[in-house]
Amino acid sequence: MSRTVDPEFHRELAAFGASDIMQCVNCGNCTAVCALSQGDTVFPRKTIRYVQLGLKDKLLESPEPWLCYYCGECTETCPRQADPGEIMMGVRRWLTAHYDRSGLGRRLYTSPQRLWLSILARGMIPLVLLAVFHLWTGFRWIVTERVELNRFAPVMWVWAAVLIHFVFLGYRVMSGAWTMSRFVLGAGASPTTIPLAAYLAEWKTLLLHFFTQKRWRDCGPRHVGQWVQHLVLVSGYLTMLVLIVGLLGWFQTDAIYPLYHPQRWLGYVATLALIYGSVAMLVGRFRKREPVHKHSQLSDWLFPGFILTGAVTGILVHVFRYAGWPWPTYGMYLVHVMAMVAMLDVEVGIGKWMHLIYRPLAMYLAAVKRRAASMGTPAAAEAGQPASG
Repeated sequence: MSRTVDPEFHRELAAFGASDIMQCVNCGNCTAVCALSQGDTVFPRKTIRYVQLGLKDKLLESPEPWLCYYCGECTETCPRQADPGEIMMGVRRWLTAHYDRSGLGRRLYTSPQRLWLSILARGMIPLVLLAVFHLWTGFRWIVTERVELNRFAPVMWVWAAVLIHFVFLGYRVMSGAWTMSRFVLGAGASPTTIPLAAYLAEWKTLLLHFFTQKRWRDCGPRHVGQWVQHLVLVSGYLTMLVLIVGLLGWFQTDAIYPLYHPQRWLGYVATLALIYGSVAMLVGRFRKREPVHKHSQLSDWLFPGFILTGAVTGILVHVFRYAGWPWPTYGMYLVHVMAMVAMLDVEVGIGKWMHLIYRPLAMYLAAVKRRAASMGTPAAAEAGQPASG
């Protein structure tokens, strides 16, 4: 089977952060020290070799870049200082951009100026919609004698907009996941027939690793703390997602509830989790003590920065509302919604947020191929053979 070779591919990948790739001489030390490299999924050496040879097709078909959690052991022990961990990160950025059909993913990683313009444009959408609503109603829905948030921003209208946005973002996520799956399973140049039973048998793998990302712990005791931070952040994010997408009519209210009411403490717990996780990520980036934090692109700052902004503005809306301050409540609510719309549009489906999807999906697809090979599917058996590291 013929393969397209792009000898300049390493230059393209340098724009995504993998600038030291030609320092690598393929000694294999990185694969040897990686605790997660085993069986038929070995890395980083194989991935780096694909890039050096310009084998884009092979790289697109590989789940290995997503099985790396960037513990940094390979980078710290590389005799050539080629920084294999950051190369793998650059490959993941490139893959994320490649899976995205909108082109925004590539701008996210390669053009900060265009990215900021995209953030500004998307952040202005709630402001414009709310301004049109109040102009249309003659500003009669703005109450200034007391806080009435659900008149300033009618919850059912907001909820409808949230659901429409959720469907759009869900489509973008599923589109990226589908594109990745087609590449990894070989739906292009080398079709792989997978029995339905193999997909069903490994479904638990996808769910387990989506909710826990527990394979991160296998990187070693030194990295358990990062896994805990990530788990706390994701728990807070998913809790807030349920409250906003599924329960906004209950969560956004003008009622004053006692402290023990679930509407309050669920919001508090989720907010604290988001603040803890995002601050931990930002502090790590500032300190640069771990290999994963030593190289930071704009995309690495945006996700925790957006999360922290959303958590802080959200809790301030709550404080101002309970204090009975109308204009601070309305103003902060608008800032909160603008930040969240901008975050979701530039992160969900195309940014680091997608690591939550692509990592467990890669593990699932690799497990499906192994399962199919064990069931005697010829094409899958060939695809599931251990590869040289």
